[in-house]
Order: sequence, then structure tokens, then C-alpha cells
Amino acid sequence: MSKRIFITGSTGFIGRKLAMKLANEGNEVVALIRSKSKAKDLIHDRISFVEGDLFAEAALKKGMEGCDEVYHLAAFASVWAKDDTFKTVNIDGTLNILDAAKSQGVKKTVVTSTAGVIGPAIDGPVNEDTPRQVDFFTDYESTKHESELKIKEYVAAGQHIVIVNPTRVYGPGPLNVSNSVTKLVKQYIAGKWKFMPGDGMSTGNYVYVDDVINGHILAMKNGRAGERYLLGGEDATYHELFDTIADIGGKKYKLYKMPLGVMLTFGKLQLFLAENFGRQPMITPGWVRKYLYKWSVSSTKAQKELGYQVTPLKQGIQQTVDWLKTNND
Repeated sequence: MSKRIFITGSTGFIGRKLAMKLANEGNEVVALIRSKSKAKDLIHDRISFVEGDLFAEAALKKGMEGCDEVYHLAAFASVWAKDDTFKTVNIDGTLNILDAAKSQGVKKTVVTSTAGVIGPAIDGPVNEDTPRQVDFFTDYESTKHESELKIKEYVAAGQHIVIVNPTRVYGPGPLNVSNSVTKLVKQYIAGKWKFMPGDGMSTGNYVYVDDVINGHILAMKNGRAGERYLLGGEDATYHELFDTIADIGGKKYKLYKMPLGVMLTFGKLQLFLAENFGRQPMITPGWVRKYLYKWSVSSTKAQKELGYQVTPLKQGIQQTVDWLKTNND
């Protein structure tokens, strides 16, 4: 049965694929866009546009009119901001979406957060209920955490809202800040990536983008109000990740270990230049400190409650490399 669905962040890495999948399944999708020039890849008979941002109240209400469901993916996920952009977009913007959804009688909303809010794996793989044991490393993590706390208040007041928490997403799609793992894959198979972060033993969780798309749809269908669901993939150390890329790419390149102390000094310099001269940093000390920890994740809850499935890392990297060779020569 066809539904009318509103999406924010529809021009992003995950949002575009989600909008297209929902439209291809016969739904009427209304995409919030800042400008039509950014939506060239979203042309579809069943996708219409509303121009505006998370603070355009009239546009939000117009876009959600008659909608059954809302997917809120828009977020500020940069390395650094010179002002309170993280709070403004990730907290205030999310509340605007929830307010508009309530006023328009939307039945269900799915909000995209991040696995980073739960924190690193101190005592084995984290799950949705693992208490955070260290401070937040970045403004992105802390504002997403605050956003989740606010969402709980809206749920307590009667709204049906489900949170999804993807890990490190990769796969075919625009090579932007949200798809940094695929950028790394591209650089490595081209022989342009030279460094191994730390000793290479830091564990990350890598999730194929199609799994994340399906996870969103399953969360909308089967998710319980007020719950969050980790949308993870496979755990891998940097050594394991690069070995997998090398096996599939057909050539293994020498990587130079980058001591975390050197990376931390570089991050501090980058932050100094950002704060004093407004230059966007490549990395900050907070992001470097994440390499000190393992980020193992369990997606058991999503698998049991939603019917979520995980693409093995080797299979996902294979599909990513195949796509890069075809589309990014």
C-alpha cells in the first residue's frame, strides 16, 4: 500500500538512497531540499520537493501535509564548527521536525543518530543499553546524545519516534564527509593512501550502506516507540580492513604507522588554525582520541526486533570496489 513520506537529508549519502528506494517501492516521497540544484540526483516520478531547511516552519508543515511517515536524516556532521552549528542543527533542528510532525498528525518518525553516542567498547561490544564510560569526543556525538534525550520526552508525550544508530557507513554513493570510508577505499586501491592509524589494532564497525537503508525502513515498520537500534556491520581492525581492501583491489601497498602522539599534535595544530584563522581542520584532537579505543558493536537487537541483516565486510568491500572502478575512474 502506497504511503506519503517526508524525508530530510535527502541529498545526502544515506538519504538519497533511502528516498529512491521508497519511491521505487511505490511511495510518494516529499524531500526537503535547500535548493533544486542540490537535488539533481533525486529526479523521480514519485519524488516531489519542498525548498527550505530545518527552520523553515511553513515549508516543514507544507511538506508533511498528508504524510504517514517522516524520516529525519539531516544533521551537521562536520569535524568542527566555529559557532554553535552542531547544537542548532542537531538539537534545535530535530525538535522543529518533531514539532511539525506532531502538528501534521504524522503517525511515525524515524530519526537518524549515530553509534558514536553510545561510546567505545570498553568491556566488549557495545549494545543499545551499554552505559557510556568516557566523555564525548566530539560536538557531533554530544549534540546527537542530547537530541536523543529530547526525543525521549516527545515519546513520553505520545509521539511514535524510533532512533537508529548507524556505525561507519560505506558503499556506493557520493564521496562526501558521510562516506569517508569509501574515500579511503578509493585512495588505497589507487595507491594514494599511505598511513595506518596508530598500531592498526583499533577496531571499528563497518556497515554497508544498503543495510543502513533497509534498517531505516525496518525501524519504521517494526521499531518500538522510544527505542534505539544500532545498525552495524562487521567489526574489523585497521589491519583487517586494509587487508580486505588489498585482497579485493588486487594489490597490497605498504602503509606507514602513524603514532597517535604525532596524530594528536597534528590535530592540535589543526584546531589552533581553525579557532584562530577559521580554517576548516582535517582532524581535531577529539577525533584522534577515538583511535585509542575499540568500537566493536552488536546489532543483535535490530536483528531480533526489526529483521535487520548484515552484509559481510568482504562482500560489501567487493561491491564498493566494483562500483568505484566503474564510476570513479
